[in-house]
Amino acid sequence: MSIKTYKKNSFILGIIFFLIISIQPGYSQEPEPPAIPEPSPEPKPIKIPEPEPIRDPFPEESDSEKIQRLTKENSKLREENFNLQVEIVELNKLIEKLRAITMEQIKVIMNLVNQLNEVIFEKSIYYGNNL
Repeated sequence: MSIKTYKKNSFILGIIFFLIISIQPGYSQEPEPPAIPEPSPEPKPIKIPEPEPIRDPFPEESDSEKIQRLTKENSKLREENFNLQVEIVELNKLIEKLRAITMEQIKVIMNLVNQLNEVIFEKSIYYGNNL
């Protein structure tokens, strides 16, 4: 063999040997545990927006105009309240009338039941004695 071929073969064997040595430790070592993740930064708190100031519903009204408007509204509400109280009284009267009618109907039904009972009882005595 020539020196060139020997050097060439030595070089190739050296590379193969180097590759085997560098690959071998990867198979023989135990796997490393997974890395501990870095803690995530705390989220910034969400700021609550500042509420807008409450606008005056009637900005052009003077105090005397507001008093007049509120007085009118108050009068309307009192009138509505009075009308509702009148309706309540009328409904209560109607309920009492209906209650009286119902009681009268119950009395009539009870009288009819008593009469039917007497008729049935008398017939059973009448037919019972004739047997």
